[in-house]
Amino acid sequence: MTLLVMGRKKAVSIAARSLIFGKPHHAQWFITRKCNYKCLHCNIWEEQDEEELSTEDIKRGMDVLKDAGIVELVLSGGNPLLREDIGEIIDYATKHFVTTIYDNGSLAVKKVDLLKNVDFVAISIDSLNAEKHDFIKNVPGAWQTAMEAVEVLKKEGVKVCVAPTISQINLYEIEELTNYFTSKNIPILYGLYSYDPDGSKQLFRIGKQGDDFIITDKEAMVKLCDTLLSTRKTNKQILITDKLLKTLRSLYAEGKRTWNCKALQNFLVIDHLGRIAGCHNQTVTNSIHDLPKNWKTSKFNTQREQYKNCTKCMYICYIFYSIYGTPTGHLSLVKEQWKNAALLLKK
Repeated sequence: MTLLVMGRKKAVSIAARSLIFGKPHHAQWFITRKCNYKCLHCNIWEEQDEEELSTEDIKRGMDVLKDAGIVELVLSGGNPLLREDIGEIIDYATKHFVTTIYDNGSLAVKKVDLLKNVDFVAISIDSLNAEKHDFIKNVPGAWQTAMEAVEVLKKEGVKVCVAPTISQINLYEIEELTNYFTSKNIPILYGLYSYDPDGSKQLFRIGKQGDDFIITDKEAMVKLCDTLLSTRKTNKQILITDKLLKTLRSLYAEGKRTWNCKALQNFLVIDHLGRIAGCHNQTVTNSIHDLPKNWKTSKFNTQREQYKNCTKCMYICYIFYSIYGTPTGHLSLVKEQWKNAALLLKK
């Protein structure tokens, strides 16, 4: 969620787009539904689809996103590195957006040369305990492969970060995991376990309900938020804002959702077929290629009101872009991006 080393032209373009309120800031594009892992808390591997957009259609879609004002683009899946054209997609994305790409750790080393311009390569590591991590991923040897991936990417100059999903199964070791990687100057980008309600009226499903993963020790989660708030004062490798940590703290300490969802306002998602929605838990809105003509329609405004009142999920990226979706919140996010852009321009 910060600007890292990038070209001057890209830094200026991104900072300028950040100033525009009333346009979407963040998009997550699930460019494939294919995955090579079988994570216990995920639906994707059980609902794979061989069909996906062509390279050219994805490029045209990214042009639409840039014109719409998108600053940050996440390439996800499934595993996006399974696409044969992923190098071409990455090259196009990194010219225009702060780009993050996710990998479970299985493919990044094989495609390291394609990842050197990505702003973040997020490797999913949920535990420092190999047995526990392999259990979560449901793949023997997954931990060793992921740890080696982080090491190789770091050595090769790729901007790698570790992306654990906080759940009850690893809640008590997140502090240790954070300290371990950040002491090696490897940033941490957190996820928060959530699951999708059963139902057909949604773009697609991601999180699967699992009793082992639902956070039941709310006191421990509050303590973790307090710890991270304190640690962030001196540890800049923790990629979560104070505002988000305080929001999560209120959620677990008081059971209060102190935000209204800003889906289809400050963020949106796109699936492997190019269909968009405010979030994946909601029904298809339209095609990515028709976004400009529909953005200000009454249909979209009606859907925005539905999102505003939705309490279906706790996906951390949706929370983040909702709490920064007000004019004041947007301004604080812009200030951070301008500060980073200014540092880049001095280099």
